[in-house]
Order: sequence, then structure tokens, then C-alpha cells
Amino acid sequence: MAQLQIRGSSECRHDFVSLGAIVRRMDPGVIPLHEATHYECHCSGGEYNPGAALAKCFGLRAAVCSASVEYPPGWWIATQARKMGVETYLKWFPYDGVGSPRIATVYSDRGYGVRAPEVWYDRANEAGAMLKPGDFDWDDIFAVRGSRWFHSGGIFAALSTTTGELIIEAMKAARAAGTVTSYDLNFREKLWKASGGSERGVQINRRIAQEVDVMFGNEEDLQLGLGIPGPDVESKKSMLDPDNFKVMIARLLQEYPHIKAVATTLREVHSAAHHTWKAVLYYDGEFYESPTCELAIYDRVGGGDGFASGLMYGLLTGEDPETALKLGWAHGALLTTYPGDVTMARLDQAQRLAAGGSARIQR
Repeated sequence: MAQLQIRGSSECRHDFVSLGAIVRRMDPGVIPLHEATHYECHCSGGEYNPGAALAKCFGLRAAVCSASVEYPPGWWIATQARKMGVETYLKWFPYDGVGSPRIATVYSDRGYGVRAPEVWYDRANEAGAMLKPGDFDWDDIFAVRGSRWFHSGGIFAALSTTTGELIIEAMKAARAAGTVTSYDLNFREKLWKASGGSERGVQINRRIAQEVDVMFGNEEDLQLGLGIPGPDVESKKSMLDPDNFKVMIARLLQEYPHIKAVATTLREVHSAAHHTWKAVLYYDGEFYESPTCELAIYDRVGGGDGFASGLMYGLLTGEDPETALKLGWAHGALLTTYPGDVTMARLDQAQRLAAGGSARIQR
């Protein structure tokens, strides 16, 4: 393997660009979705969340390529992105209230105790799913304006028959410009079923993997998302044991030797509000493990995106792999203590936890 070659900051307008759908997440807290009457509304997206964190917490120049719709929810998500400091490249769709595209809604409660959180998708006729190759000027974004890092993910790839092709188009353009590329497998069987099934998902993900420098995904993602055979995930004695992940990394690199880094979080779920948390990274031929900590969960959604953004920040700013991993682990842990999917952390808080800090009061 080889180390990542990251473009200099002065030659790029953006440190980070992502491609994906932005949605509204409706969160009733601990009330079950089928009984809920009131919701908090969060701006969310598996590809948007890391960019929001890199801008707001880590102070980098982040942008997102996505779709929006000319009606209140569409204007709202554009405003939320601006509030986070994220520059937007949006394709706008008109709205007629009947058959036009719309902003997707994801319903997600927090569970409680032995009651697991639930996620329900309402993504029919979603604007993000209608994005296709040719919708963005990648030469302008990557070659003219410049970006040091490009990221997308399996949630967006699963939305339609065109979104995966758009990711591949963007990945090729990014690599041609010398931009680091990353992909979060984020395998969601429900979404792939609606857009051609799991077999098609494997086909698309395997094509995308040909263009990826940094892969995010646990062993189940690697098995289901890329069709790489591996140990039975359910048979593990502990979900924190990285041995199966090491086996999967070796098999991944046999097929995709150009991939330079692979990372994931590991968690043992004791109850809806109590998880044990750690993270692992394979980079430049070496394997790194974070510390392990006990999480008192407020809202578990977005923790993985928080990890990815912290790790990317570390690598973008020249930290050694172990420090970058700890930053990702710490930021992902902090993110589970806030409502919503996007960060409310400050950089100094993530750095303090990564360095071994505690939850003692800060005066």
C-alpha cells in the first residue's frame, strides 16, 4: 500500500466536497414513531453530514453537491447547509404539489432501554434520486476550483439507477484532478430493494470501489455491499473484536489493491442508550485501534458520519494515522450526545477527548 497524496490547500477552493441526497429527519425522541404527535426536524444525509461536521466543528472549507426543490422544505435544507458553513452546488427542481420531485423524509425515533430505535423511509419521488450523470460540472469543481477530498456513499448510490452512475462519473473526475476519493458503503437493504435489489447493489458498489482511495464500512458492509465472503458477523463473541474486520480487509485488498485506507467503527449495543464504542483503521499497511469507551447515547444516528469526518480531518491536516483515528473516534462519540445527525461539537472538545480527556466539568 501507499500513503494518500493530498493536494495542497492553497491550490484548492475546497478541502472537501461530497455528493448525496439531503433529507429531513423527523425525530420524535423516545416516543415510538407509531404514537408520535410532535417531531424535531433535522437536516441530514449520509453524505452531507461529514461535510457539515468538517465545516462547523473542524473549520475546513466543505461543499456538497445535491438536489433541492423550490418549496419550503427545499429552501429550508439550503438554509441549514449555509448555517453549517457548507457551500452548496444544488440542482433545483420545480414543485407543483402533485407529481413533482420533493425532499425525502426519514422518520427515526431513539428507542429506549430494550426497545431498539426504528428508521422508516419516505423517499418516493425524491429529488436526490433523480440526479444523473451530467448534472454537475465536475471539471469546474475538481480541476478549476479544486478540492482536496471527494466523498460519497452507498445510501445515495442505492436511491435510483442513475445515482450510482453519477458517483462513478464524479469519482473518475476527482481522481483525474488528483483529489482523494472516499466512499462509505453504508449498506441499506431496504433502499437497494427498491432500486434493483442487493445483487445490483453489489455490482454498482464494486464499480465504485475501483475508483476509491479510502473505504468506510464494517465487515457486514463489506460482505453485503461488495459481495466479499467473510466470517459470520452474528457468530462473533464480541462486536468489538476486530479480527473479522482484519480478515475482510485482507480480502478487500486482494481485489482492490489500490485502496489505501479502510476504516470503521465497532460498537457493542447493551441498550438503546448504552453502547461500548471503538474504531479501527487500516492505513499504509498498518492496523490501528482506538481506545474503547462507554457511551451514554442521546441520539445514535450520525455517529458513523461523525467518525468519518474526524478521521478525514486528521488526514487532511497531516496528523499521523493513530491521531487521525482517535479524532474520528472522539468526534463520533461526541456526536451521539447531541440531538440530530450533524455535529454540535467544538474542535477543542474532540481534541481533548481524543487525547484521553474525561467528562469532568470544564470551568
